Amino acid sequence: MPKVKTNSGAKKRFALTGSGKIKRKHAFKSHILTKKTKKQKRNLTHFSTVAKADEANVKALLGMK
Repeated sequence: MPKVKTNSGAKKRFALTGSGKIKRKHAFKSHILTKKTKKQKRNLTHFSTVAKADEANVKALLGMK
């Protein structure tokens, strides 16, 4: 059996927490920021967790399953 390769795009975008959840960044924070409110930009700064429905797919991309 060959080794499972980690998806290089996924390893840059996701990180594991200590409890085993998958951390992700919010979208819509990279450009065209002038029309977004301060509150909107501030709330997009924080990390979030991947939804339960997507967890299996992300873990497969990271070579965890």
